[in-house]
Amino acid sequence: MSQGMIYNIQRMSIQDGPGIRTTVFLKGCPLRCLWCSNPESQQVAPQLLVFSDLCTGCGACLAACPSGAAVRLEDGKCGKIAEKCTSCGVCAAVCPNKAREISGKIMTVDEVMEIVHRDSAFYANSGGGVTFGGGEPTMGGDFFIDLLQTAHDDALHTAVDTCGFCPEDRFEKTLKLADLLLFDCKHMDPVQHKELTGQDNALILKNLQSALLSGIEVRIRMPLMPGLNDSDENFAAMSNFLGKFGQQHVEVMPCHMFGTSKYRALNKPLPPVSQYTPDSLEKTLIRMKRHGLKYTII
Repeated sequence: MSQGMIYNIQRMSIQDGPGIRTTVFLKGCPLRCLWCSNPESQQVAPQLLVFSDLCTGCGACLAACPSGAAVRLEDGKCGKIAEKCTSCGVCAAVCPNKAREISGKIMTVDEVMEIVHRDSAFYANSGGGVTFGGGEPTMGGDFFIDLLQTAHDDALHTAVDTCGFCPEDRFEKTLKLADLLLFDCKHMDPVQHKELTGQDNALILKNLQSALLSGIEVRIRMPLMPGLNDSDENFAAMSNFLGKFGQQHVEVMPCHMFGTSKYRALNKPLPPVSQYTPDSLEKTLIRMKRHGLKYTII
């Protein structure tokens, strides 16, 4: 039985496809988007997050840590020595304030699907199902395909939330099994795409074309970032590309800072992005419409 790394399973989700859904988040992503709000999703291996604002300095982690990575800080709270930390999770298990959290757990297909099926009645009544996201879910390889195949065989509506950076043979299997793709479209220019995400978009656009020609439902999603991908040139290029396939609707995700605490918990620098003001967002959306793009804010 195949197994893989899961970092979250969110039940009763309503933003990841039609109806009430369970969203399964696989850990690992080939991109490093400057605006990523889930930095714990990027690395495949488990990671320890330390939320200092929740720490009371009780010292439970200091006594429990088997590698000596948990340490007392100058302010009396408890931190970690990154070089010593093995992300074993012992300290997180004893922390009474949930100031320590392990992101990433090895699970089997059966273990994941057992949780998914707990809400089968809600799927049936709402037209919902299961969504596989990440990170980048297709990076889960055979484990991801096995999950998708099992959900398909169980007659569940299946959605895949993807950035499209996926080997073509695996993406072809995905297209045969999924009912819906939530496909991120971050930037149309290959050079700027690489500057923003660490990879160019040649493979992504090739897979997007295959998806749009496949006959399954594809929803284009665009993380909208002030000054990074909201230029008239990018809107025009996106409209031109999508228009070739009779699709002009985009689900817009305006920049937010919800992941700030996770960056601090991982001791990573904050992403170099800023949020729109209501006025600037409205003006940006007007420019999108001028280029023929229709939008829904999610």
